[in-house]
Amino acid sequence: MAERFEGLIAAPFTPMDSGGALALGAVEPYADLLVRSGVAGAFIGGTTGESLSLTVDERINLAERWLRAAPDGLKVIIHVGAENLGDAQRLARHAAEGGAFAVAAMPPTFFRPAGIDGLVAWCRRVADAADGLPFFYYHIPALTGVHVPMADFLPAAAARIPTLAGVKFTWEDLNDFGLAMDARGDRLDILHGRDETLLAGLALGARGAVGSTYNFAAPLYRRLVEAFDAGDLDRARDLQRTARQMIRVLAGAAGGFLPAAKRVMAMVGVDCGPVRPPLRPLTPDEAEAVRRGLDALGFDAFRNR
Repeated sequence: MAERFEGLIAAPFTPMDSGGALALGAVEPYADLLVRSGVAGAFIGGTTGESLSLTVDERINLAERWLRAAPDGLKVIIHVGAENLGDAQRLARHAAEGGAFAVAAMPPTFFRPAGIDGLVAWCRRVADAADGLPFFYYHIPALTGVHVPMADFLPAAAARIPTLAGVKFTWEDLNDFGLAMDARGDRLDILHGRDETLLAGLALGARGAVGSTYNFAAPLYRRLVEAFDAGDLDRARDLQRTARQMIRVLAGAAGGFLPAAKRVMAMVGVDCGPVRPPLRPLTPDEAEAVRRGLDALGFDAFRNR
């Protein structure tokens, strides 16, 4: 039976300077902040990390810095998905050479894999390049357009990908999440990937979760998990409500969720700079509106420190 992954996994933002170049000097204080906040791992170069807006060389440099900076006990999962299979395999090999805990990959989003067989075949080729590291499929169909039920994907993938560790499930279909939990067996993990519905994921059996807002509000979610484990559902629902309202503030910013959430990192002491085009950073007035919205929710009481 494979090791089960439990706990919160932050999906870090990629630090950039004012000109849009990588600002890798922020990685060490970022890693220290995550450890102090109680997260168990870091999911590097995913959607929150603007991976498809980075060059392959930038993604390699980012992964290297995180793998060097991560303190003992912080499990680093490197996202290696790319539009080009060769790029994905190169990133997977690099992650294995650097000592990553695991790799994960979303599928190509323009020329998409055809059905379950096509998706499994593509994942197998990426996973094989990672030299034995655990492999997570990154299921985020709202962005990739690859709508394959995970309850059907898992049995097919488990039979053909020896290193399959499970799925990062970032989708609203909680029925498929539950069916995937039923299908995982003793070998696989289903990592819950929607911060807004963590409580529902816990109720369906999730013990590990990957999230963007864990970067700056992990204590809120740790309290939610503790309340759920203690059987205090009223408390857990109240904390999930606060999380939803926090995310609503960020998603309601004129620039959208990612620029707003990245801006919040400066509020917790790790300035990650702007976003890459075609995204745009918040204006000062928009950033101030986000700050006021978070203050109204009592953000200081549950922010990372």
